[in-house]
Amino acid sequence: MSPREAADFQVQAYRRMTGEERLAIALRLHDLSCDIAREGIRRQHPGASEAQVNELLRTRLQLAIRS
Repeated sequence: MSPREAADFQVQAYRRMTGEERLAIALRLHDLSCDIAREGIRRQHPGASEAQVNELLRTRLQLAIRS
């Protein structure tokens, strides 16, 4: 399957889903992205507390929104 065919297949699959199903996928992807970002922050700041990691994540997300 070519990349274009795969993308078309994915779009068709999303179109068959309800709005709630698509929202659930989006929320899971957001959670996964945040988990990955937190892990990167922990590697950059090994001594950071969980609260500090979450604050650094919030800062990164705010910077991304402004860009």
